[in-house]
Parts: sequence; structure tokens; C-alpha cells
Amino acid sequence: MKRTARLATDPPDTRKHRGHSSDRAPLTAPHTIPARSWIDPAHFGRLLHIKIVASRDGTAVLTMPFLIDFAQGSGLMHGGALVSLADTAVVMAIKSLVPPGTHFATTSIETKFLYPVKSGVVTARARVTAKRQNRFYGRATLFNQNKRPVMEFRATFRMAKDGPTEKPAVKVPRNG
Repeated sequence: MKRTARLATDPPDTRKHRGHSSDRAPLTAPHTIPARSWIDPAHFGRLLHIKIVASRDGTAVLTMPFLIDFAQGSGLMHGGALVSLADTAVVMAIKSLVPPGTHFATTSIETKFLYPVKSGVVTARARVTAKRQNRFYGRATLFNQNKRPVMEFRATFRMAKDGPTEKPAVKVPRNG
């Protein structure tokens, strides 16, 4: 059987993707994502194997294992995976303070990488540092398995003006 190479400009195949089959939802937007519970990582967080250890009173502790899929070219944990863990941790800290269904999104982040992650489980410790009008501010520090700080993270989140919805769900807008 002859195989043809796909070009970057070819449209994505919406049915064939690791872990997806044709009987599931297509991979392209728009999607409505029902939440399993209010304090729970979204689908992307579950893809990264993020686990919530605690989330209460404006703080959160989350963990994520260093899997081979999260490695960058030289074998260290990819910075994007670490940022995703930190962002999710601050989100869970915020969710511990707001009513279920409250809409908010990350609007800015600042990241400082301190030490490379080479193996093990990374732990994120996050807290909400302030709330002003419709904005939340938060910080997270990530630690390697030896409890050494590997990343510092600060972020701003903006709450939507429409307030909470009845069902926690995210609608991804259609591109175009």
C-alpha cells in the first residue's frame, strides 16, 4: 500500500487522532465541554494527568507526573507542560472562591523557570493573591520530587461580566 506524506497545509483529519475514533466528537471546534464537577481539571488537564490534591480557601495543590510525552528535545520536562500545571493550579484556587459556573479566563502570565525537571512528579502550590473588581491575581510555585522549586508563576484572570451559568460548561467559539 502506498503512503502519502501529509503537508502542514493539509486540513487536519478530524477522525484519526491518538485516543480518538470516528464515533466520538470531531477534533475541531466548536465544542461544548460539560464539567464533571466544578473543582476538576478540564479535558486538557486530564490529558496531562494533572491531579488535584487540595483546593480550598483560595489555595490549591496539584500534581503532574513527568511522562515521556511531556519531554522536550533534550529530555527535560517541556516548559509548556509546567506552565499548564501552574495555570490549572491557580484556576483551581480561584474556583474554590467563586460560585460554580463562574466564567473567567487567564489574561496574562509571567513565568520564571528556576531549575530543570528531569524525572518524577511535579507539585504545584497555588494561591489567589488578590481580587480587584472583575480580576483575580494568583501565584504558583512548582516543586520537583525533591521539593526543590523549579518554576515561579504569576497570572491575572478576568471574570466575565455575565456571571455564573446554571451548568459549568465551556463553549469554544467557531473560528472564522
